[in-house]
Amino acid sequence: MARCDLNIENNNRSHHTELNGVERLIVRRGQTFTIILYLKPDSPEFRIGRTKLTLIAETGPSPRRQSDTKVSFSVGDSTVDTEWSASAITDPSGNTVSVCINSSPDSPIGLYSLTLTQGKQETNLGQFVLLFNAWCSNDAVYMRNEKKRQEYVLAQTGQVYRGTHKRIRGKPWNFAQFEPGILDICLKILDENPKFLSNADKDCSERKNPVYVTRVLSAMINSNDDNGVLVGNWGEISDDGVRPTKWIGSEDILRQWAESGPVRYGQCWVFAAVACTVSRALGIPCRVVTNFGSAHDVDANLLIEMVYNTDGERISHGDSIWNFHVWVESWMTRPDLGIKYDGWQISDPTPQETSNGVFCCGPASLTATKEGELTTVYDTPFVFAEVNADVVTKLQLSTGKILTVRESTSSVGRSISTKAVGSDERRDITHKYKYPEGSKKERQVYEKAQHHNKLQQRGEKPGLNLKIKLIDNMVMGSDFDVYALLKNNNMESKTCNVKIFAKAVQYNGKRGKPCGYASGKLEVPPGEERRLPLRLMYDTYGPVITSDLMIQVSSITFDESSNYHKAEKTIVLDEPEVEIKLMGRARVNKPVTAELRIKNTLPEPLKNCSFTVGGIGLTKGKSILVRYVLSVHVLSAKLLNVHFFVLIWQCNITIRVNMQLTISFINIITFFVQRWRCECKRRSQRQCCVETHHRWLHSAAGEF
Repeated sequence: MARCDLNIENNNRSHHTELNGVERLIVRRGQTFTIILYLKPDSPEFRIGRTKLTLIAETGPSPRRQSDTKVSFSVGDSTVDTEWSASAITDPSGNTVSVCINSSPDSPIGLYSLTLTQGKQETNLGQFVLLFNAWCSNDAVYMRNEKKRQEYVLAQTGQVYRGTHKRIRGKPWNFAQFEPGILDICLKILDENPKFLSNADKDCSERKNPVYVTRVLSAMINSNDDNGVLVGNWGEISDDGVRPTKWIGSEDILRQWAESGPVRYGQCWVFAAVACTVSRALGIPCRVVTNFGSAHDVDANLLIEMVYNTDGERISHGDSIWNFHVWVESWMTRPDLGIKYDGWQISDPTPQETSNGVFCCGPASLTATKEGELTTVYDTPFVFAEVNADVVTKLQLSTGKILTVRESTSSVGRSISTKAVGSDERRDITHKYKYPEGSKKERQVYEKAQHHNKLQQRGEKPGLNLKIKLIDNMVMGSDFDVYALLKNNNMESKTCNVKIFAKAVQYNGKRGKPCGYASGKLEVPPGEERRLPLRLMYDTYGPVITSDLMIQVSSITFDESSNYHKAEKTIVLDEPEVEIKLMGRARVNKPVTAELRIKNTLPEPLKNCSFTVGGIGLTKGKSILVRYVLSVHVLSAKLLNVHFFVLIWQCNITIRVNMQLTISFINIITFFVQRWRCECKRRSQRQCCVETHHRWLHSAAGEF
């Protein structure tokens, strides 16, 4: 044999890996690929069935047949779909032989070497990467619907949802699983996991199983037990790391980890988005899911108890409710559980609790979670509680007496959201996780889950009813009112003492410093409502609010008979919008000018601002013209068979009060704005953050 052509371009295209490039062969298991052998002019004639050729495929540091990390198979006249096999066709000239190779659909994934043997002669043909295959019906990750495969395996951008169930925000994210070098980093993550380091042979063999790989990733995306990717931080962010809200994609995180180890810092949506990138890169269909009102049930009793004093301070710890929590679902069969549990599997790389001594969670079957099958592996009880736990609010009086003031069966597991297939719209999948509250089926699920303390769903109680009322437009930088709204359902008038408190809060429910308080006495006639206003001033909440832009408003009331009531609601402040205008028609491979405008809504200047625009396909060498910018560093992009790009630039500028900033730039091949972030040091040297997220420019997309 003179040489071997791995036919990379054609093979990668047919295996949906062309976005990885054409530098090497990347194929999906259970699907044929073709290589071409060029024979030397003086070689004996190749005859199928008479010329005995054997191929050897090997993966891992110590390949073994017993571990399925080494396999030998002869080149025959046909291939077999369910196992490693090969067939050959000779060119009429007799100078080339096309060899069609089929990999087993349950082979371990990873980097392989391919060797050809003929008698005692061995020839190294090269290397290839083998991935899971959502297009192969015999693969455990097979997905029937092509649009879903395009979304959950091939889509490089998406939406991560944050906020509250009343104010849901989509945050664009660049998964970037096909960017140069990212696949190698994902394989390195597998090679850095403790199971590989302790027993590489067993670990490589288990990589045939997407359940195993998903569980490994759940542990390796966080760094709590290992040399994992991200360090979590839910406190003050120091200068030794990146604020979680600043990340706009997985690429920078993964590259930084590969170069220097665990990356500071991440929170739940960052952990989940990076896990999604790695899963898709390895071929596992994956999506990011957000649960609004997510219970963290430490004692596993499906009951979240929140105890407060009469000043609204929480005095019990342990169980908590996060305003939102983000995890991932991965698509695969569950032969360890049974066909009933095939489909979406929930895994959570955010380090909350340990599972078998390791900070990981899942994969838990979505079906098992909905049906209350809590004995199924892995970590189904924890996931079930996140979306189903009941909430009891209690009040501790100055005498030490504790009163139950509120019970809720529906505060947890609300508006469970993921990005829709083929669009940036939000899809509500709450019905995939739970039956309607109070339904007969829901009761049956709880009985199956052996939880007999399920609170009865109640309507509005007679007596007093307390709620928090918000206005529609609550913009960062503005002053606005919130209200404690008290309704009297009694037959007689009630006189009530009402307190209303406001505190900065993080998305995980951790309370910060106070930013508002009001109290008063309300006379409420029967059947009527009265309200107590609280004015929230930017000068008060601005210094204490976090980058989550959340304020928790609570109210406590008691009447002459010492009947206590409590209500609570979380505010998510709106951010200033960025206006985007294309100056002309956008065409592929042609320059286009775009104008971006942002207005400072704060009552003070923004100083030392940095702006980031992100996307897919990063190269150097393009120039950008920017107005009103003192200094600019530019990294720009080229088209890589996809209609988006990466552009990152920074500038130092001051945006005055009510000033509208206009920035124009040219020589952009195609235009997609993922995120505009403005971080500034305020006059008092405090940090504040303004983020604005944008989707595809639909007015321009049709011009490509």
